[in-house]
Amino acid sequence: MTTKYVTISVKVPREVKEELERAGVRPGRVAKEAIMRKLAEIRLEMLERRAEELRDVLEKLDVQRVVTHIREDRESG
Repeated sequence: MTTKYVTISVKVPREVKEELERAGVRPGRVAKEAIMRKLAEIRLEMLERRAEELRDVLEKLDVQRVVTHIREDRESG
């Protein structure tokens, strides 16, 4: 599988860019890391919402019955 990349441009005040460069910080790397952290946060929020939606269904499951079926399936295979 090949990953394709796109360019996202961000404008910041010149002083900010210059200060980052003096500190040896690569602005592109900072932006990329921030975007990836934000995406992870969004994904987690989506999963939490989905789990909440499924809570009523999951609470109705008979856990012991599920465990029994799993054991039976393992033993038959």
